[in-house]
Amino acid sequence: MKRVVITGAGTINALGHSVADTMTALAEGRCGIGPLVFRDVERLSIQIGAQVRGFEADGRYNRQQMSLYDRFTQFTLAAAAEAITQSGIMFSGELAAKSGVVLGTAGGGVSTWDDNYRSVYEEGKNRVHPLVVPKLMNNAAASHVSMEYNLKGPSFTVSTACASSNHAMAQAFQMVRTGLAPAMVTGGSESMLCFGGVKAWEGLRVMSKDACRPFSANRNGMVQGEGAGIFVFEEYEHARGRGAEILCEVAGFAMSSDATDIVMPSKNGAARAIAGALSDAQLNPEDVGYINAHGTGTAANDKTECAAVADVFGQHADKLMISSTKSMHGHLIGGTGAVELLACIMALRDGVIAPTIGYEEADPECALDVVPNEARYAKVNVVLSNAFAFGGMNAVLALRKV
Repeated sequence: MKRVVITGAGTINALGHSVADTMTALAEGRCGIGPLVFRDVERLSIQIGAQVRGFEADGRYNRQQMSLYDRFTQFTLAAAAEAITQSGIMFSGELAAKSGVVLGTAGGGVSTWDDNYRSVYEEGKNRVHPLVVPKLMNNAAASHVSMEYNLKGPSFTVSTACASSNHAMAQAFQMVRTGLAPAMVTGGSESMLCFGGVKAWEGLRVMSKDACRPFSANRNGMVQGEGAGIFVFEEYEHARGRGAEILCEVAGFAMSSDATDIVMPSKNGAARAIAGALSDAQLNPEDVGYINAHGTGTAANDKTECAAVADVFGQHADKLMISSTKSMHGHLIGGTGAVELLACIMALRDGVIAPTIGYEEADPECALDVVPNEARYAKVNVVLSNAFAFGGMNAVLALRKV
């Protein structure tokens, strides 16, 4: 098996339009959640979210591109440009022929669906743009990244609700580790913050009207966000051979299915994924210093995740730091694991543990060190990134300092 490292990272989200800005915001405990601004927002019961501000797509993409790029694709391409530039990798020849793209998204072109349903049903139009289907399809972002960077190897999209990005990155990791590809562009993106997207989520009654407070006893639901996180996963010797800066190593992963309920999480399913990631990476529980939690801010998720961590780590659970950065950048659904991976990289490289902000009241069912409200400086060598999705889909990544 080959070692796999991350040599490039890029993002756009409610906290920043770059990795540097996002990490600064995470370290400062800054909140990106605020009032939503889009058409018909006043008709919604939920009017807050972690919306990307100041992103001028018209200044980045020409008219033809705009006819093909839904907002989730726009975010993906912006983040991919940063990641590939930082990596310094040049995809040509055999490298281009074997390298590919695996991305995660849950909704794909939700804004395009929303705009065109409105056009047909509300405005009574009988035609839509001829490129609506290629604009809204879930694999649009992966396809456009492959075309932009000449990536001719395995390229596809994974859609497993809130675990989409972690599942996608796990697939990319496995391809590089087994020698199927020397490098992969991976991560995820989402943009559901439009009238139809939020209205659908309102029906689940899991959304907060005021704030995201993971692990706090007075938490009252999740808050949606939008954006993208993109990375270059590369074979270690290949990266060393070209003198690339290595951000960290992807040490292992595991996936599991609860096989119990479509919306209620299972402690056993989550625990099996966490334990499986440790086993795959050949790590002991005591090696782990920090976990970026799924931590949605819903009553069921937070207590179930804490119980799973306690089961896997035993006495070491009390020595772990575990935080939910969704309290700052919101829940990006299919893109969330990718943005959260930035907090993991920051912990390994800079020794900065992002906090769980909005924490107000201790919950005996979440009795772990959740790094409340303020970032912490600590040396950690191994971190985990948890993702647990509707449908009982669990995916956990283990990362190691190099």
